[in-house]
Amino acid sequence: MAPTPVIIDCDPGHDDMLAIMLAAAHPALELLGITTVAGNGTLERTTANARATCALAGIRDVPIAAGAPRPLIAPPRIAADVHGESALEGAELPSGDDVPLQDVHAVELIARLVREAPGPVTLIPTGPLTNVAMFARRHPELLERVEQIVLMGGTMGEGNTTPVAEFNIVVDPEAADIVVTCGVPVTICGLDVTHQALATPEVLARLEALGTPVAATVVQLLRYFGERYAALWGFPSPPVHDPVAVARVIDPAIVGCEPVFAAIELTGTHTRGVTVCDRHGRLGREPNALVATTLDADRFWALIVDALATLGR
Repeated sequence: MAPTPVIIDCDPGHDDMLAIMLAAAHPALELLGITTVAGNGTLERTTANARATCALAGIRDVPIAAGAPRPLIAPPRIAADVHGESALEGAELPSGDDVPLQDVHAVELIARLVREAPGPVTLIPTGPLTNVAMFARRHPELLERVEQIVLMGGTMGEGNTTPVAEFNIVVDPEAADIVVTCGVPVTICGLDVTHQALATPEVLARLEALGTPVAATVVQLLRYFGERYAALWGFPSPPVHDPVAVARVIDPAIVGCEPVFAAIELTGTHTRGVTVCDRHGRLGREPNALVATTLDADRFWALIVDALATLGR
């Protein structure tokens, strides 16, 4: 069976780093490109971190392009309290200067890759949805060539940025609204499922046992990430959000989903950026998305361990 062609749009970020590595290493996927957006850090930082990730993991044949430096309408917002000033604190990384950066905007790289692909492409956004929304608006003729959008973002319960909203959505809710309503099949992997992907001490021990420079660096980064999650939210172990969306594309059975009508709240005084998921049909609207609710954590972490073992050879 031919691998699924995917594009990762990201804001690295500790968990974005793992998403890139998993997508690059797993034979079920063909990673066509990596695009960056401001989110966990400034665009300059997230782009540098994407290149550093590729340098560390030996990913040399995947084009990278920088995209939107700020949301469509809202003022810029970064997550330095979670990921540190560099957006990827906790370990010394290669500079990534020898990893080429495309001289085009991320939106145009996405368009080119989708246009030139022999078949439909899956988009995996793991940061604010600004680039993907801009792609949908600028290139509506290419949406029929997008198989699906599997995003990390949103929550049906507590938020991690406001009491009820998740970071990727609340940073640019207008962009999220465009993506959810663009007509392409959408799967939402929100906090409800990603908080099940905990990098426990047992998981870190498995990664450390690989004995490779890549795995050792990832463990250092996840320990820093864990310290931030313990300080900010009292988590005993940190959740690695973004690779869950990649795992859903690799093997849908790992991430259980339900059909819902989904909408993004744009105007609420206390609820701007909320991902409304009508699981029980209270609004009388037909489902327009899948929302992830369950994770087979053992199989998920097996994917991560195998990916890092491959990249560490």
